[in-house]
Amino acid sequence: MPDIVTEVPFCVQNVSPVPTVNPKISMEVGIEDCLHIEFEYQKSKFHLKDVLVGRIFFLLVRVKIKHMEVIIVKKETISAVGTSGPLNDNVNLATFELMDGAAVQGESVPVRLFLSPLPISPTYANIENKFSVRYYVNLVLVDDDDRRYFKQQEIIFWRRDIASH
Repeated sequence: MPDIVTEVPFCVQNVSPVPTVNPKISMEVGIEDCLHIEFEYQKSKFHLKDVLVGRIFFLLVRVKIKHMEVIIVKKETISAVGTSGPLNDNVNLATFELMDGAAVQGESVPVRLFLSPLPISPTYANIENKFSVRYYVNLVLVDDDDRRYFKQQEIIFWRRDIASH
């Protein structure tokens, strides 16, 4: 008899409260004597219907940048029975082009990304040592030679459950 495979949907309810501490995200991307960029987002924890707001500062630019984009990445990890390790799945949920063309030193690029149209769920970290859903925001710069420079930061999504009212 051949192996039988069945897919079964499952649900996880997150009853965590609204985050009280929500620090902003500040990161730097740099190549010595060629490129130095600082970027910040106003917070690191977002409601599913929230807006990601931030700013990118070009402190040193000696590289010809072709374009810059932000990518929202979903990473799922499942510990399955009978496997040697956890199963990972990475999906790029959205790519937003922030800039097309070269940036100049001293320039500041605003970022405003509406999250409500994206197929996101709350962040789940290690549920019963079997399941995790994490999200990351990647800043990617591509130069004229198609070299990619990027920085990645984890962000947390939450939603208000009926139980928390």
